[in-house]
Amino acid sequence: MNKSICMVVFSYYPADPRPRREAEALIDAGFSVDMICLRNRNESAQETVHGVTIYRMPLQKQRGGKLRYLWEYFYFGLLALLKVSWLFLRKGYRIIHVHNMPDVLVFTALLPRLLGRKVVLDLHDPMPEVFIAKYEMADTHPVIKTLRVLEKFSIAFAHQVLTPNIAFEKLFVGRSCKANKVAVIMNSPDESIFTPQTPQPAQKKDSFIVMYHGTIVERNGLDTAIYAIAQLKDKIPGLEFHVYGEGDFVQQFLQIKESLSLGDTVQYHGFTPLEEIAAALKTIDIGVIPNKRSPFTEINMPTRIFECLRMGKPVIAPNTQGIRDYFSPQDLFFFEPGEVDDLAKVILQAYENPALRDTVLHNGLKICEAHWWINEKQALVKLEAALLGN
Repeated sequence: MNKSICMVVFSYYPADPRPRREAEALIDAGFSVDMICLRNRNESAQETVHGVTIYRMPLQKQRGGKLRYLWEYFYFGLLALLKVSWLFLRKGYRIIHVHNMPDVLVFTALLPRLLGRKVVLDLHDPMPEVFIAKYEMADTHPVIKTLRVLEKFSIAFAHQVLTPNIAFEKLFVGRSCKANKVAVIMNSPDESIFTPQTPQPAQKKDSFIVMYHGTIVERNGLDTAIYAIAQLKDKIPGLEFHVYGEGDFVQQFLQIKESLSLGDTVQYHGFTPLEEIAAALKTIDIGVIPNKRSPFTEINMPTRIFECLRMGKPVIAPNTQGIRDYFSPQDLFFFEPGEVDDLAKVILQAYENPALRDTVLHNGLKICEAHWWINEKQALVKLEAALLGN
């Protein structure tokens, strides 16, 4: 049986974790997978990585305003539409699996769908909520209304919708998606990279290392975290805050660090491959998710929580609905989003109570175990295989 899949993603591959996990899971299950994506500096136009054949379009993401994003979305979408159509005529893909953002990338599968092939729309994030958070737009702004309309048509075009958490699923069903059309495939860390670690008993020592890894954008609260660290640098011996990632808030973050004279207390490492993130997590005492509160972060469930737990480290996380759908205050150290004093208080509490860190980690791992990637992977493969049979 022809088990060929073409994936489309407006990001870099294999750097983007969710497309990578899903593509490699399908390869392991006997599917063939091609990936159409952006082309970063020093990347080849075509190569094969872990069995996935990658076709990179001649476009890089660049920081800019809304018009720049719209141009990039339009240009990549046009290139991807032509590439999907051409490759489909050559290879006869059975499934086109499109990752948002943007949602309208799903229409790159137009020709295959007209000829009876199945289309999967993988909604990593709800675009209206992301734009509200990123650009501080009102819920009634014409752009937000337009994004909701495009989301509705994009979902209608697809045969199967995937999304990474319960809160997103409820949101999409509440707006336009039939409940039996959407499934949750969580962003669980890949065990081949984030190999489960046996937690070591926590103890007070001459240093206390806090770590953030992920996108450096304002809504993710790096300013909240750095101000909290500044409050604690004289209260916690050997306090260090290590930050991994890149994004459009990096310069502001570094300026705040400089203005607070934090020196080596705060160390910025830039973009770091997942394998190195996993290695870094082994060396820390606690991970932090310092998100501010916004319509998006309120319903988001950051993968970084699972990644820290998998590596045997407790987590400080915002008290938001998307996280509470899975975790209780016994499983994570919760703080109120955007509250510097509360985050500082929670970090200090975690430092002063090693036994509590052990208990919270133990409880968090129980939740994490229910969502190992091996379980999510099986669900993904089952869904894709069912599409082949329809």
